[in-house]
Amino acid sequence: MNSVFPAPSLRTANHPNVRSGRIGVLLVNLGSPDAPDVPSVKRFLGEFLSDPRVIEIPPILWQPILKLLILNLRPRTTAANYAKVWTPEGSPITAITKQQAEALHGAFGNNVTVDWAMRYGTRSIAERLKALMDAGCDRILLAPMYPQYSAATNATVVDAANAAIADWRWQPALRTLPPYYDNSDHIEALAQSVIDGIAGLDFVPQLIVTSFHGMPKRTLDQGDPYHCQCQKTGRLLQDALAQRGVTTPVKVTFQSRFGRAEWLRPYTDATLEGLAEQGIHRIAVVCPGFAADCLETLEEVAMEGRETFLEHGGTHFAYLPCLNASDTGIAMLKTLLARELAGWV
Repeated sequence: MNSVFPAPSLRTANHPNVRSGRIGVLLVNLGSPDAPDVPSVKRFLGEFLSDPRVIEIPPILWQPILKLLILNLRPRTTAANYAKVWTPEGSPITAITKQQAEALHGAFGNNVTVDWAMRYGTRSIAERLKALMDAGCDRILLAPMYPQYSAATNATVVDAANAAIADWRWQPALRTLPPYYDNSDHIEALAQSVIDGIAGLDFVPQLIVTSFHGMPKRTLDQGDPYHCQCQKTGRLLQDALAQRGVTTPVKVTFQSRFGRAEWLRPYTDATLEGLAEQGIHRIAVVCPGFAADCLETLEEVAMEGRETFLEHGGTHFAYLPCLNASDTGIAMLKTLLARELAGWV
């Protein structure tokens, strides 16, 4: 239960009331513009692409390129793409992350508050950490919603959280949800979602394409474990499906490359272009690196990917949604978070 420190009998007359004794869980995803328009997208991209964890180029070289070129050209196209997937509740990633937090309300007892934040854009990590602390949460589990670890995702969430509390007199105890790329509960949830998705199709896929967000190849060379963890997720998903009688092959690919540098291979778009030549005309695509559907899954894969595959000889294409706030996805998150809350709850 909430407590007030110090106890009333020991507190001086002018001592401020300080709430404590509660536990917070903060789900964190990447973020989104506030609207599918050019000014909103420009603000969002300016923040996102200024993070040195995301763009590992010295700012003195990168910032002129960003401000003079990219932020004057890219927002118009990106805003148009956001408009294709925008919902009445806003950006898909925002709406779904909110739904996930709401679905977990009360899952860990009355003393635990589940909240959500975005690394970039509105509803910042700093804002929500303060809200949790003000509500009496002096122990907080930070939960980056990225199954596979990357410095550009998980690490930057931790950076932002540490920066937010750096000058606080009373800092909460922080824990961080580890990457869960090979967690058995996560793999089983992915397998079940794929099986459920395939069951609803009017065709039998010859191949299941997994599309993970791409990273520059140099991140692998510099020690980032992301590539290996994506590959392991793909292998474990293949095994879990086989154990359930689904023998359709699973292929790992990487999407969303940007710029001229080499990125992690094989590329999703190039893969989709060449499958028909290999005799594969029916596919299902899933994105196991995303906890919630977003611009990259809904526009880039489900829309552009479909068009690419069909234009190059494919006949049947299905995009299978992320775990999102489905019953399967929420049950998985509840199990993962409960494990990290052990000793607090």
